[in-house]
Amino acid sequence: MTWVKVCGLSKPEDVLAAARSGADAIGFVFYPESPRLVSVDQARELGSEFAGLKVAVTVGLGPGELLALAKEARVDAVQPYGAGAYAAAKAASLEGLKVLFPVVVRGRPDLAHLPDAAVPLLDSSELGGSGATFDWGMARGIGRDFVLAGGLSGDNVGDAIARLHPWGVDASSGLESAPGVKDPAKVAAFVEKAKAQ
Repeated sequence: MTWVKVCGLSKPEDVLAAARSGADAIGFVFYPESPRLVSVDQARELGSEFAGLKVAVTVGLGPGELLALAKEARVDAVQPYGAGAYAAAKAASLEGLKVLFPVVVRGRPDLAHLPDAAVPLLDSSELGGSGATFDWGMARGIGRDFVLAGGLSGDNVGDAIARLHPWGVDASSGLESAPGVKDPAKVAAFVEKAKAQ
């Protein structure tokens, strides 16, 4: 059964929708320019209502900053983008946090130099949340577990899983009625269709 993450949650009802639908993980975005931005206090409070994996999505944080944020927000995993992501991911892994390491797919993904114990998250965008897919053919048969992201929704996740057989899937903007506003019906459809594969 496919592992499912619902990302960019910012309200209690978002977390409730993800939990009720059977999502395995939720993501909190700590990037000031995102419409899905939450504070550390918000993430800690929202995460306390979810039994699954809680992921901090960050941009440009160094190892010390990322570890401090993860501890204060009480998350179990990190998904670091931008400058310093590799070093931050390595530090997080050494501290026992799970790591989803974003890999932007513009050609055949090179997964040979990921931080130890990191799970590659194949995405279409440098910062995630773009709502755009990439050419899934470039990720076919890569020979290791990965999480597929980038433009997924209930409309296409079944096809994506059937074609690529990813270990997991991750969606954010495709589950919204407006930027930063999750639609419970879209969340439920995404998780149901992903879990049906």
